[in-house]
Amino acid sequence: MTVTATDLTLSASAARRINAIVATEGSGGGGLRVAVEGGGCSGFSYEIDIVPGPDAEDLIVERDGARLFVDPVSIAFLKGSEVDWVEELIGASFKVRNPNAKTSCGCGVSFSV
Repeated sequence: MTVTATDLTLSASAARRINAIVATEGSGGGGLRVAVEGGGCSGFSYEIDIVPGPDAEDLIVERDGARLFVDPVSIAFLKGSEVDWVEELIGASFKVRNPNAKTSCGCGVSFSV
């Protein structure tokens, strides 16, 4: 199943980074998995991993050849979000810009709705 552009988006920089990582790992069907798990200092946390391919039920977002995989339960927490790749002085990482998050921790990995 493919998610519409209004449900969840990938930034251009995230797509470039996913493509670069997948190319070095040699997994042509691979992509980035974003999941929402219970826990973290604010109630929920993002789990972000490069995986070789989607699970059967995953929702798939594509941009510029890059693929983002999200399980059906997590999409409810991520609707309207953008997954971005940011490079800052303290390091580089994937970030989820989630309009559903009411609060988040200082590191941006956990949130509450």
